[in-house]
Amino acid sequence: MLVDIYVLGPDGHTRTERLRGDERILVGRSPQCHLVLEGEGISRQHVALLFGELSVVVEDTSSNWTMVGEAVLRRNAIEAPYGTPIVVGSLTLQVFPAQVPHPVPEVPSIILDEPPSPVLAAASAAMQARVPSPAPRPTAPPASSAPLPAPPATRPNAPGAPTIQPGVLPAVPLTAVVKAPMPIGAPMSARVPPPLPAPKVPFEPATLPGVGTAPQAPAQVGGDAIANEIQLRRDIHRALLENLDLATIDAAKLDDPSMRPRVLTALRRIVKQWDMKIPQHLDRDALVGELADEALGLGPLERFLADPLVNEIMVVDPQTIYVEKGGRLTLTDARFTDDERVRGVIERIVTPLGRRIDESSPLVDARLKDGSRVNAIIRPLALRGSCITIRKFAKVPLTLEKLIGFGALTEQMGRFLTRSVLAKKNVVISGGTGSGKTTLLNVLSGAIPSDERIVTIEDAAELQLKQPHVVSLETRPANMEGRGEYTIRDLVKNALRMRPDRIVVGECRGGEALDMLQAMNTGHDGSLTTTHANSPREAIGRLETLVLMGGLDLPQRAIREQIAASIHLIVQQSRLSDGSRKVTAVTEVIGISDDGEIELRPIFEFIRTGTGEKGKVIGEFRATGYLPSFLDVFIIMGMVKPGENYL
Repeated sequence: MLVDIYVLGPDGHTRTERLRGDERILVGRSPQCHLVLEGEGISRQHVALLFGELSVVVEDTSSNWTMVGEAVLRRNAIEAPYGTPIVVGSLTLQVFPAQVPHPVPEVPSIILDEPPSPVLAAASAAMQARVPSPAPRPTAPPASSAPLPAPPATRPNAPGAPTIQPGVLPAVPLTAVVKAPMPIGAPMSARVPPPLPAPKVPFEPATLPGVGTAPQAPAQVGGDAIANEIQLRRDIHRALLENLDLATIDAAKLDDPSMRPRVLTALRRIVKQWDMKIPQHLDRDALVGELADEALGLGPLERFLADPLVNEIMVVDPQTIYVEKGGRLTLTDARFTDDERVRGVIERIVTPLGRRIDESSPLVDARLKDGSRVNAIIRPLALRGSCITIRKFAKVPLTLEKLIGFGALTEQMGRFLTRSVLAKKNVVISGGTGSGKTTLLNVLSGAIPSDERIVTIEDAAELQLKQPHVVSLETRPANMEGRGEYTIRDLVKNALRMRPDRIVVGECRGGEALDMLQAMNTGHDGSLTTTHANSPREAIGRLETLVLMGGLDLPQRAIREQIAASIHLIVQQSRLSDGSRKVTAVTEVIGISDDGEIELRPIFEFIRTGTGEKGKVIGEFRATGYLPSFLDVFIIMGMVKPGENYL
């Protein structure tokens, strides 16, 4: 198919480019792009366009931003109808199939909470004026593609449709688009484009260096140069505050889509005025993008939050940021301007949640809007400066099938665990930090029948249960007067009065373990929780210790009897040396021996047999041959027929 791309300049003039629409089109100021644009704020490779029957998928690949209708893209993609305005720097694009007559609807008035940016104002005025364009750009098509036919002087119009004149930019309402941006890397059913193909002639993208590239050594630019750059960033940020008076704007309005174009326009103007003061090695577009993120978003963390391959983000200090990709830690070249900017990002995260962080309360647990878990700690506890740890939560929750596909467990293990949840067996998931306990808890919770009432209790809400009858509770820290604190233990006690069929506790790490055990043993079978331990045997010892932390002076035998009567299965989740995460043991708690020891029976185990290339762990899952003591429950519930394999 052929497509026509109308390019509207800030001066109101337009031009038309006809391109082949059966391949992904790269747009930017690089000569190697399919559509070359020149203008303020346009990156070397700014957007990629993928054409469908009724719509176009727009993928932002720039170091700045792209606006599609009312949606602002930052390293993600969105699907929009043909004719939707696409703002690329100072230019506005509109795309139409060449074979279809272009509609000419009226442009409605646009009402924004804040005044529109000069770019949007110019685009809207020009579209309403329908200014004719000059002659098309006289560049030849790439040598590898066949010559394209010249656009006809007139187009056939559908019955009742207005006449279209060549060179006139069709007007489409700016509000006639799009829902929410779709993350890059989503399933193909979501119609998000795959990664961009390599260009035929290599060129340097103007985007920020990604993870895995070595950060620039201080010796290359010198300590004084780094200090000068930091001071320059501070000065530009101060000028931005004075220019837009951001300090007086309500924090809730900073998320308004209309704010980013205003901030970018102001930053470009400031950077242009200070061009002589900015070192030549600094990319102006990248600098504007970074400062805009610090003013409105989470600073240099924004690009890592948008990267689906990044699992965790760790800010050690303003100049040191690590990420985890594929189970391995990588030092990035990203950095904050100074510690004050890191504190500003923390405040931006915790304030909407009603939490605080200051010298009197220098650490906090919180979450982002997408459910990602955040821990922050500042001076005087963090000696090197403010520290942030973000555990990203998948926008699309993992399923049991995906975990099996990743090799985290076998199909037989998954079927056994699902049946155990359906049979209302109490399950404890144990493992180390970052081993995937919460992910597995979320997957197993998905097997709970939809007609049951579920109460979830967490420090920071992460679970994403799809059942209709779910009550989600979250702890709350004390206020400035030291009052109003509600712990997991408080919520567990309250949950018992809420008539739950099941209780799911994100993590037991204190006296709430005793309340959880009592709940499991008093009519709330089928409950699930997690705890920190390196093996099923250690998980039992950990639970004993947590019960003692409840403040009750109970004999050890009584505690063990309570554990043996309450817990049916311990599922061990581990992160191995190669970064992979696997269920390394599924163990049944079968009772307590005469000498007072809790007896465990392994059902499944992961046996490591060697090490492959690049340290890859080699091993296999094995069924031990032991039959679970509750096999008869599977048979009674019709999940297993008599004589059939319980797996």
